[in-house]
Amino acid sequence: MSDKENKSAEDKEMWERIAARPEFDSLLAAKRRFVVPCCLFFLIYYFALLYFVGWHLDLMKKPVFGKINVAYLFALSQFLMAWGMAWLYMRKAATYDKAVAEILKSETR
Repeated sequence: MSDKENKSAEDKEMWERIAARPEFDSLLAAKRRFVVPCCLFFLIYYFALLYFVGWHLDLMKKPVFGKINVAYLFALSQFLMAWGMAWLYMRKAATYDKAVAEILKSETR
């Protein structure tokens, strides 16, 4: 067996040990509890613009500031929402990274 194949087999064994740990399962569950609702919120918010423009055009055409109407503000708010969600995920990902580091640290002992 070559060094590369040996390293690959060792990596696979280590991955299987890590994946079997309850800490790993709880990390995946925590990540899922955050990511799934965020994705659902994003999709609902995104398609809400299409819904309102398609079925509530009078509301969306309502002027707010001069020629800027509700539809423009809603569309611009989607950029803010996406940036906000990205910022929130970056903060949350830092906690996931710490948990991964702890799992790997305890595995290599």
